[in-house]
Amino acid sequence: MALDSRTLLLAGVCLLAVPGVSLARQSFVEALNDARARGCDGKRGLAAPLRAQRRLDAAARRLIRGGRLGDALKAVEYRALHSSSLQISNAGDDADAARALARRSCDQLLDAEIREIGVARRGKDIWIILAAPFAAPVLEDAGDVRQRVLSLANDARARSRRCGSKPFSAAPPLRLAEALNKAALAHSRDMAEHSNMAHEGSDGSTPAQRVTRTRYKWRVVGENVAAGPTTPDEVMQGWLASPHHCENLMDPRFTELGVGFVFDPRSESGVYWTQVFAVPRP
Repeated sequence: MALDSRTLLLAGVCLLAVPGVSLARQSFVEALNDARARGCDGKRGLAAPLRAQRRLDAAARRLIRGGRLGDALKAVEYRALHSSSLQISNAGDDADAARALARRSCDQLLDAEIREIGVARRGKDIWIILAAPFAAPVLEDAGDVRQRVLSLANDARARSRRCGSKPFSAAPPLRLAEALNKAALAHSRDMAEHSNMAHEGSDGSTPAQRVTRTRYKWRVVGENVAAGPTTPDEVMQGWLASPHHCENLMDPRFTELGVGFVFDPRSESGVYWTQVFAVPRP
């Protein structure tokens, strides 16, 4: 059973910019960052400036032609956690346009997660895209991530719980096994490469077959997969909320665990996770 990603999937191509257009964009972005720093609607400003993003500029140009925001971002392969588009008609100079946007869209302008901007102009009209770029800095250290998932799994197993309608008593803690980590990572890579979250591998393999390939000798094997969550805590919350995933986590037979994840902004869901559970054969 797989978790649905709630991440908005977006992305970009690199386009050449016309120097005059680039300078005009820079001037407007600077004015908008001044407004962002001052604050609006009585709210304190943000010191972190918006960064001009060429792929978002390309997406904004698609809005001029009547495109929808989601389609425009997908066309330029820009992925965002969330985004919004704004339009200013009959804009004055850059300072006036920035003040107008601050009055109309203060909350978007002061959203700390919004860090990138795209701008396109046609005459006196301006199209703006504000975006929180998709990122997962907490996933930079695979060892720390595995330890966090293990800790959360063992915390869950330390007390009784219900997985759907099925009650489970507390279970003994799991321990990480390097062979299972390899099997989990291989499957996460495969899912990311094919943008397909499933227990069946692209080669038709099952979880048990993938574990066998690592030369791990097993008696029982189980697997959880997920796509989209960007932190160990988020993915574990999702697994525990899903009855079948929860059952694997609470199954007292399992003694060893493998954890693998892949962060790939080019893939459909961005992050793919695999947990492999096993009982080793004596």
